[in-house]
Amino acid sequence: MADQIETDELEDSSAPLIEHLAELRTRLIRCVIAFTVAMVACFSVGGPLLDFLLIPIEHTMRALGNPNPVMQYTAPQEYFFTLVRISMVGGLVVSFPIIGYQMWRFVAPGLYKNEKNAFLPFLIASPVLFLMGAAFAHYVVVPMAMAFFLGFADVPSLVAAIAQGADSVSEAVESSGIDIVFNGKVNESLDITLKMIVAFGLCFQLPVLLTLMGKAGLVSAAGLKDVRKYAIVGILVLAALVTPPDVVTQVVLFVVVYGLYEISIWLVLRVEKTREARLKAEGLWDEEIDGDGASEDGASDDETDKDK
Repeated sequence: MADQIETDELEDSSAPLIEHLAELRTRLIRCVIAFTVAMVACFSVGGPLLDFLLIPIEHTMRALGNPNPVMQYTAPQEYFFTLVRISMVGGLVVSFPIIGYQMWRFVAPGLYKNEKNAFLPFLIASPVLFLMGAAFAHYVVVPMAMAFFLGFADVPSLVAAIAQGADSVSEAVESSGIDIVFNGKVNESLDITLKMIVAFGLCFQLPVLLTLMGKAGLVSAAGLKDVRKYAIVGILVLAALVTPPDVVTQVVLFVVVYGLYEISIWLVLRVEKTREARLKAEGLWDEEIDGDGASEDGASDDETDKDK
């Protein structure tokens, strides 16, 4: 009899799990369909998207004296797979609102009220901040990187002109007998642009991530201030890893990400003050609780139950 009861309990507990797995499968299928449709749509306009992404290097080449910038590919399949890469990144960006909505619909029923309030801004602010980071990289950082790398080829010529006493760089180049020109490959040039766009887009998510963690009680403004020196080291390492090996773009990324970190501290502090004011108005704030640890918001057990 006891074995029968235990078997029935196991079957009852497995039913919700099967339902959750079925729902997860449905959500994942919808996400894959949305991504596939967006990817195909981006592939259909892959040429204009590629031209748009290569605008920084085109302007840089024209500024350096090339009236007709040309990019090349050296393998038959290279241009096709370049468009596929653009389509994958563009498809992910375009379909992210749908993917985020499907994620929200799956996890929302199991969240408390305060957790729902903490998760909802992610769906709105995250795409906006990613686009801001991508735009900053495309219009500011990538042109600076291209100007540094392509302009660096003129440095030896300038030094030679000074050493030879030539009136211009062109005279020094002509006297050297070898003309060094840039013949850019599409996939390699695009690789720098995409890396910078994705890197800055993800880095701009820092305020959203830390603010959500602050709402969930996982981090505090005081804690973020205490680990500021470690954050600086981490940001420096990040800047060295995700940017091209030039000091200019690394410094730009460090300044931007560190500024976002300081903004995150201010946002978390506002979240804490808003929570404290609300709890005090409801008479649920415990002044004797220190502010550190799990009871950081000073909420009583009644407030925790109320948020369900």
